[in-house]
Amino acid sequence: MLEDRCGCRVEFRVAETPIFLEKRTLEHMAKLGAGMACELISDPVYLEEARKAIPEGYRLPGECRHPHFLTADFAFVRDSSGELSPRLVEIQAFPSVYAYQAVLNRTYLQAYGLDENLGWYLDGLDRDGFWELLSRTVLGGQDPIHVVLTEIDPQHQKTRSDFEVTARKLGIAVVDIRSLEPEGDTLYYRNPQGKRIVIHRIYNRAIADELVARNIKLPFDLTKKWDVQWAGHPNWYFLISKFSLPWLTRTGRWNRVVPPAVFLDEFLLGPGRERLKAAGVKVDAAGPDAAYSELLLKPLFSFAGKGIQFEPTQAQLEAIPKEERAGYLLQQRMRFEPTIETPFGMTQAEIRILYLWPDRGTLRPVLPLVRLGRGKMMGVDHNKDQEWVGGSAAFYPKAGT
Repeated sequence: MLEDRCGCRVEFRVAETPIFLEKRTLEHMAKLGAGMACELISDPVYLEEARKAIPEGYRLPGECRHPHFLTADFAFVRDSSGELSPRLVEIQAFPSVYAYQAVLNRTYLQAYGLDENLGWYLDGLDRDGFWELLSRTVLGGQDPIHVVLTEIDPQHQKTRSDFEVTARKLGIAVVDIRSLEPEGDTLYYRNPQGKRIVIHRIYNRAIADELVARNIKLPFDLTKKWDVQWAGHPNWYFLISKFSLPWLTRTGRWNRVVPPAVFLDEFLLGPGRERLKAAGVKVDAAGPDAAYSELLLKPLFSFAGKGIQFEPTQAQLEAIPKEERAGYLLQQRMRFEPTIETPFGMTQAEIRILYLWPDRGTLRPVLPLVRLGRGKMMGVDHNKDQEWVGGSAAFYPKAGT
């Protein structure tokens, strides 16, 4: 049913069950994510430092005053009183699978005959309101024929199901970013009939670290000022990212939400180790080969959990070249609380709040996305050989039901 509605094969694992939460729990997480993002966006010192971390060749002109898309990932942990409490895993100003997730929720509801009074949209939205807001954010008032969704080889990406639904619902084309044609200050794409069409707005889904990792050379200079609008300006992928976690740690305001984190260069040759100690994190290793059992090593700009290392040793940290250390952070490891009972044992849930922020609009949470897993990592790629894990959805009972 899901693949019929998406119009293609769904390449990542779909969990056998959705999860069910109180609406106030989702609203609480949505408020936390929005609060952290708005604090970062309004901090000029933070933004100046974050811009310095953008890799050479990926700092683009024409940056808009706020991101159009935002995601905030949360885990459930047990707090000191034994209650379940959300902790931030990551916050990222980059699009997620908005269109696919809306289809997935509706398909769960109908395939399993769930109560029609269950809700999943947030901030007072319903189905029509969600699609109107997504359309307004992506199109920005432009004619859909002049708006494209760009990705690297989109027909073979695991997120193709989201691209197909988005294209059908919004009336836009999905094109390989490597196929865009520059002329003067204008970018063009070719429709299926081969006709060249001017691009006024780009809904960018091409992940910068994939471009870097694969050393992809685009047919146009990203850093040139093109006569085009970006729905999701690429700079925001870097500005609101894991780079923000040490900054959120320093303010002290988010101590109950954000696990303590510091940049690797600060940990090895600066105040980072003492900051983690002050936050109650055990960071005393017995020797170069002893592991920091409470720490995770994360590259700042990676996607889907790539490059994360659990329990790194001092020798492994020092093996990273000095000039690259500012591109990594160390963060206190969280122990996700297993909360979902399945035939294969208790399973953990990571909840992603999806936000939209249209031009001349406000930041709004729109719906949750869920990932179920039983391993160290929660991404669907890390749980592909298991059952009752994978991409999922969250429902809540509507008021009065």
